[in-house]
Amino acid sequence: MNNILNAPFLTELVRTCTNMYNHGWDERNSGNISILLDEADVSACLDVTHVLRTIPTGFSAPELNGRYFLVTGTGKYFKNVQVAPDENLGLVRVVDSGRSVELLWGFSDGGTFTSEFPAHMMSHTARLSVSPENRVVMHCHPANLLAMTYVHDLDERSFTRTLWQMCTECVFIFPEGVNVLPWMVCGTNEIGQATAEKMKTARLVVWAHHGIYAAGRDLDETFGLIETAEKAAEIYLKIAHLPLLQTITDEQLHQLEMRFHVKAREGYLNIRPVQSGPEGARDR
Repeated sequence: MNNILNAPFLTELVRTCTNMYNHGWDERNSGNISILLDEADVSACLDVTHVLRTIPTGFSAPELNGRYFLVTGTGKYFKNVQVAPDENLGLVRVVDSGRSVELLWGFSDGGTFTSEFPAHMMSHTARLSVSPENRVVMHCHPANLLAMTYVHDLDERSFTRTLWQMCTECVFIFPEGVNVLPWMVCGTNEIGQATAEKMKTARLVVWAHHGIYAAGRDLDETFGLIETAEKAAEIYLKIAHLPLLQTITDEQLHQLEMRFHVKAREGYLNIRPVQSGPEGARDR
């Protein structure tokens, strides 16, 4: 049997947590990640019949019954994951229709999963219903996206279009756009349910004045979605107070759709001839 510390899914999560902390996205004990794993990958490095303890979840997710997740712990600092993965991470199996999980590895100091775990499970369920290859849910606090929610209106179409117009790559990295939630109390089933509903139509959900939720096929894709949106938000904040002389037009965004074989979210583009000058640049 392989050592779980050498398992690709574990080493990649450790690397990702470290990168996220170094990016400044996960200060103190903020942020959380969960990965849906195949039983074959888990059983290659663990005895899946050996349960360390059972932990109640406080919610129900029958669609995930029997599924395996690697998840970050509550109150844990991402900067410590690389030096003590067995304390800061846990590998669990969902049982009892999602009302509990069985801990198979990790949380060796007696800890438990992140307080956002119910929100993760709801988002996993939502994403799997529309995109079965999605296996990662990631939450963090990227500063520029967070700051943008204070100075930009929170209309999803407007918010998305602004990000698309900041970087050429945005429209083909997240063609479905970005969904936005108004401020809500975190760590509750209510925000989890609202996020999951938004996850049905986009892989990125911004929590106003708080952070972002992202979903993807793997850690690289999910990290990259946040990284791209955060870069666009940074550019926006650098130029928002300046007079715009030009921008990426809707016609140019449509050209990117065709070039990269993606479809921008229905109704988000106004296809029109390329315009130049301040008037065209301000059309958001």
